[in-house]
Amino acid sequence: MILNANTKIAAILKEHPDALEAIIRISPKFEKLRNPLLRRIMASRTTIGIATKICGCTPTAFYEQLKPLGFEIDALTLPLVEEKTEVPDFILNLKKEQIIELDVRPVIATGKDPLQIIIEKVKSIQVGEVLKIINIFEPIPLMKRLEKQGFLVYADVINDNLVETYFLKQNKTTEAVVTNKADVTSGWDKALQQFGDKLQTIDVRQMEMPLPMHTILEALETLPNDTALFVYHKRIPVFLLPELAERNFDYRIQEISDGEVLLLIFKA
Repeated sequence: MILNANTKIAAILKEHPDALEAIIRISPKFEKLRNPLLRRIMASRTTIGIATKICGCTPTAFYEQLKPLGFEIDALTLPLVEEKTEVPDFILNLKKEQIIELDVRPVIATGKDPLQIIIEKVKSIQVGEVLKIINIFEPIPLMKRLEKQGFLVYADVINDNLVETYFLKQNKTTEAVVTNKADVTSGWDKALQQFGDKLQTIDVRQMEMPLPMHTILEALETLPNDTALFVYHKRIPVFLLPELAERNFDYRIQEISDGEVLLLIFKA
């Protein structure tokens, strides 16, 4: 099997029985792959390119571990020597007074999701200011979302447990991260009646980030056109909603109580 940056981890695991232990040796962050459920969810959606961002390593690390098992490398797309990402001009010219710092590691350490704190902080950032988020991993969904809204983005991976991500607000027209709740909660009963018993149910309330989003997107890949995905969640997944729109899915949301949210997702 020939490896490149777009090779799915699931394909590697399927190809050789010893690949799991080889990948785990690359970084302790891959220990979660030992869990069959987490492995099924994460491996099917994660490429070598994404995995290197998760662990803060290079594609070469995968090649060195997997080569003894008979894997080959596509030198054109997965170079043996990884070039460091070029630092953008806005980082090189950054002044201390521009930076608004937010360290979410203490929040994550308590087992809580720092998303709402980040959202509130993003809303308070003024044009020309830079939000610096200190985290233990690269917040890729947040980076993609804010890039589309006009922010300049840069992630500096310091080590396996420290990532500093910078978001420069360029203009006043940047959209809010949060979707208007009134727009997504109306029509719940009508949508539910429309599908009747044609519902596929999943519960992501006990899953750690980013598994809820991965689990939902994986379920939608095989969802029949006449069926709706009924999701038990503990919060409104604000970064999932734009993904649903881009994939031509519609949705309705019902907030039951604090920590209990229902989602109904179906083909638009």
